[in-house]
Amino acid sequence: MAFVILSGEPGCRVEEVARLLAQRLRFQSVGETTVREWIAREFGSEVAVHDRAWPALVSSLVAALGLESGVVLTVPGAELLFPGIPGVLRVHLDGPEPWRLGALMVEHRLTRDEARNLAQHLALERRAKRLKCFGKTVVRPSTYDLILNCDTFDSEPLALLIAQAAAHRAIDEESRLPAGVEAQIQFQARLRMAKYGLTPPAPDKATLVRKPFANNSEEIFANLLNFYRIAYEYEPRSFPVQWDKHGKVTEAFTPDFYLPEFDLFVELTTMKQAHVTKKNRKVKLLRQLYPDIRIQVFYQKDFRNLIFKHGLEKEPALA
Repeated sequence: MAFVILSGEPGCRVEEVARLLAQRLRFQSVGETTVREWIAREFGSEVAVHDRAWPALVSSLVAALGLESGVVLTVPGAELLFPGIPGVLRVHLDGPEPWRLGALMVEHRLTRDEARNLAQHLALERRAKRLKCFGKTVVRPSTYDLILNCDTFDSEPLALLIAQAAAHRAIDEESRLPAGVEAQIQFQARLRMAKYGLTPPAPDKATLVRKPFANNSEEIFANLLNFYRIAYEYEPRSFPVQWDKHGKVTEAFTPDFYLPEFDLFVELTTMKQAHVTKKNRKVKLLRQLYPDIRIQVFYQKDFRNLIFKHGLEKEPALA
């Protein structure tokens, strides 16, 4: 992966350092303005975005850009995105309060008292937004890979130091987000956005399959995919997983859904434990025999949480 997430205290010239870093790494620089332009283009300028949908929107945009090149990301709160995914460098810029106030005074032509009020306002605004969008007000220092003192270095040396740290982590201009990882991020992001009623304006992207579903769970899941305009195919392909000594297929596995936009198969496992064990064995065989096939399994607990979250059914009758 090739993501550098840059944040900083008010007055630390985050956008300037991000611009210089993006030029040095040949990355795309993405700030809050870029994200809002993307939202207006994708969903319409008048769309109201729920605060809790904001992280999913940012993840979706950045993941798509990550297929083309590396990304320097300066969206507030972005340091909390992509947990557990390697290849992300999180950097925070800080500095003594007198230095930061001086920087704000010069940048905005303010008195010291005005700069102090602005710094307090920006800090409170960022804290409130992080709470609304991410459910957190404070980010632990251990969240960051690198914390730099802006009082010690100018913007150019800061960008150079970050670029060197990125190179140490093998994050450079040749890095790209693997398609499989991008698809996984997009799938989870779109499911979360669906919870808040965000649907893209292109209904022709969806594939509404009229084939009867085997059980209620599959129909509920299909409704969710249709709600968010995610194209799917129902049971499109069977994979042989066992053969007899003559080479005749004795057992095959047919995943429930295929999402062509993400090149991802989805299997719903909401049955009793004995059947779950049997299906798990088939999924394991599928992964061993067809390593290029990507599949995600939703178990009964996962599926219940999914449909409760999206309000698809009050008391689901799971098959």
